This record gives sequence, C-alpha cells and structure tokens, in this order.
Amino acid sequence: MAWTRRGTLIAGAAFATTAWHAQGTWPDRPVRFIVPFPPGQAADLFARILAEELSKRWPQRVVVENRAGGAGAIGMEAIARAAPDGGTFGIGTSGTLGVNPSVLARLPYDAERDFAPVTNIFTLPLVIVVHPDFPARTVQELLALAKAGPGMQFASAGPATAQHMSAEMFAHRAGLRMVHVPYRGSGPAMADLLAGNVRLMFDSSASALPHIQSGRIRALAVTTPQRLPQLPDVPTVAETVIPGYAAMGWSGLVAPAGTPEPIIRRANADAVTVLRDPSVATRIREMGAFPDPGTPEEFAAFIRAEIAKWREVARAADVRLEG
Repeated sequence: MAWTRRGTLIAGAAFATTAWHAQGTWPDRPVRFIVPFPPGQAADLFARILAEELSKRWPQRVVVENRAGGAGAIGMEAIARAAPDGGTFGIGTSGTLGVNPSVLARLPYDAERDFAPVTNIFTLPLVIVVHPDFPARTVQELLALAKAGPGMQFASAGPATAQHMSAEMFAHRAGLRMVHVPYRGSGPAMADLLAGNVRLMFDSSASALPHIQSGRIRALAVTTPQRLPQLPDVPTVAETVIPGYAAMGWSGLVAPAGTPEPIIRRANADAVTVLRDPSVATRIREMGAFPDPGTPEEFAAFIRAEIAKWREVARAADVRLEG
C-alpha cells in the first residue's frame, strides 16, 4: 500500500511537472486542428480563420486536417483518441456534440467525457426562408398556414443537421405537423428552393444571405435570440410566435480529454484574444456569424445545455441516424 501511494504521488508530481513544463514551451511542434467535415463548410471556414491567426501568435504553425464522414463521428473519434499532449485539437459542432448523442445509437465517442472544452468559436444563426411565391409573408402567417393544412413540407441540408433539428423544434414547440424533405447538403436544398420545387427551408445565414439580399428568396424570421445585423427588419422566432425559442449552428475548440490544464488555459487565452480582435470579429460577422469566445467552463456548460435541448427534440420528432 505504501509503495502504491508513493508511486501515485511520484506519478502525480511527474505529471504536474510535465504539465507546467508544457505550458512554458508549448507548442514545440505543429498543432493539428481536426475538422470533422469537408473543406468549405462553416466549421471548416471558421476553424481556418482561427488557425491562421493562432499561427501568427504561436511559435509553431496550426494545420487544419479534414476528416469527414459519419455525420462528423469519424473526425470526432480521431480527436478523442489523439494523444492528450497539446498536439491535437478538434472542432466540435452543434451536430457532433449537441445532436449526435441523441440520434446516433452507436456513437464512437462520448460528447461530454472524451473532450476537454477550450472555447466556443462562433454561433451561426439560421433563417426561415421561403420561395417568393410562398403565400405566408410573416412567421405568424406561416404558423397559421401550417396549422390550417397539416403536412407542410420543409427542406433541410440533411437528417439531424442544425437546419433539420431547428425546424423540428419549431414544429414541436408550435404544435405543428410538418414533413421533412432532406437533401445531401445545403447547396442542393437551396437550389430546389430557388427553383420552387420546395418552398420552405431553415438554412444557415451564411448560405441564405446572398439569396435574400438578391431577392430570390424571402426571409420570415431568424432562429437566434438576437436579430441579424445584415437583416435588421427580419424578426426573431422568439419575439414573434415562440417565446424562448433559440436554435443555431456553432463550432468550438476542444482537445482530447486529459490534455494538461495549463495547455487548455493557454489555448483558451490565445483563442479568446484572437476572437475578440476587432478585425477577426468583423470577418466572422461579415460571413453571417457571431464570435462567441468564453472560458472552458462556459463552453462545457453550453455543450451540456445543447445536448439536453436536442435530446428533447430528437425524442419528440423521433429523429434517428444509422451509425
């Protein structure tokens, strides 16, 4: 027993020494950011902004590595299994950390136990958009129309995406019956909306804004608690028909569980500084999103709240994915 206790103490002291040493010299080699989606998606675009700016601050470059597939599960598993030494971080999202725990029965990672939250990076509002010929011109009229004729169709970027789940939460809280029309990505869904093949969609502001501004589609409401600066006259769902409604896409920085605390704190401090830089914040807002830096504790609490929220929606709408 004495030997075990002494061994434990020595191991603990060695870990602490290593951790504090890492704080002083880290990073001493290139750092990976694993993005669990293909290049070009919002999680990838904003991860590259953060990686670019951190590469200017750190003595080593930050390299973005895309590992797509399995609704993000393949990339998240790679993050969870990486050595917790500060050499690998990952981009956790509303889908991979918030939604997947409730819709994937065989998830190869635990969203709360396998990662050390660092900070959220951004929140991305969604917009309820319709084809110009759609009869409802306000979200109140949409609600009345949907109640009058149950079975209204809505398009999304795919099953269990932020777009899909936000629409399901809207239907659940408004007491509606709506029919989901999934597509393989936001692009194909938007193409059919523009063509009039579908007439209602919940889409990210980043994807929808150019089409709204050109007049090719109409915006009825935004899903975040605050209005979009680019669409100041478009109300929120919460201020119109469903008080307290809030749904958004988001991405944040996580590390493998067990990554030394000093490294987490250093990564957090530098990432927060970058995200609060006026020039970086402006770039993010111009892309239709909001910078959302915070402490590791705040990000952990946010993830827990998102898991609980989307679990309720997944159960109500019976949303499940094979995986």
